[in-house]
Amino acid sequence: MAAPLTSSNATAASKAPHEGPTTTIIDDKSPHCIPFILNRLHAYQAGQASSSNPNRPFVIGLNGVQGAGKTTLVSKLAQTLKEKEGLETLVLSIDDLYLKREDQVRLAEENKDNKLVQYRGEPGTHDIPLATSLITSLLHSKETAIPSYSKHLFSGLGDRLAPSEFHHVNKPNSTLIRVVILEGWCVGFRSLSNAKIAEKQASPSITLGKHKLGHLQFVNDKLREYDVMTNEFDAFIHIDAEDTKYVYEWREQQEAALRREKGTGMDKEEVVRFVDGYFPAYELYVDGVRSGVLTGKGEGRQLRLIVGRDRKVLRVVEI
Repeated sequence: MAAPLTSSNATAASKAPHEGPTTTIIDDKSPHCIPFILNRLHAYQAGQASSSNPNRPFVIGLNGVQGAGKTTLVSKLAQTLKEKEGLETLVLSIDDLYLKREDQVRLAEENKDNKLVQYRGEPGTHDIPLATSLITSLLHSKETAIPSYSKHLFSGLGDRLAPSEFHHVNKPNSTLIRVVILEGWCVGFRSLSNAKIAEKQASPSITLGKHKLGHLQFVNDKLREYDVMTNEFDAFIHIDAEDTKYVYEWREQQEAALRREKGTGMDKEEVVRFVDGYFPAYELYVDGVRSGVLTGKGEGRQLRLIVGRDRKVLRVVEI
């Protein structure tokens, strides 16, 4: 799970897996998502023959509320695309686009009173020039170095690995990437007007009132740059929670399992502080994802799965 950190829980968070050690995720999402994606893929392929860029890969955006089974779904989807469709598939995590440690430190120092950007996680803490060059290269089927980020470096504060440790795709004489899946907790978030940010901050919320309006607007301004990725999606999957506040409970369940099984993990107060670090983005942007990330490209390109407290699918909505 990737989200903004605080100095008190950076080490614990860096050690926590996407799903807790005893968290059982029932894969009731693939039966909905895989047919949807294959339908969109086949429609895309039908139009590519006459395209000016016939080798452009099919690009999927996937946003999963943390703890709801996103990792399981991504793995099953990528496996299906590779084994059953015969398509070389690349899974990218937005986590691997975090700023290098030195750049994150500089961002924090330049915005010392803005708690939202002191640590990695919120929009503004990703390397958008890197994202732009990465996406552009992949879309044109060029040899591309895929960055990798380690959350364990600097005592859990994290840093990007050296370029020598990146892996390369689309190398000469290799199979071209035909599908790209970009996944992450904030994938698909789109910026709002400053007036809307002010309206949301003034309304009842869990975390927005804890931050200055200007600090929220700073993150919102940075988020506009993320459209370089979002605008390229050909299909989008959103694993949503019936109540977004479930993320507090789910994270505590994961940490409780870590404490039980490994003797280490955040306590309940640390979990609240940890989730509070990224929850402002949920309060600002999840409504926009629910309304549709790709509505400008036509209907039927997004699938929203609403899960209950037990992480099981309650409803499915095509947008």
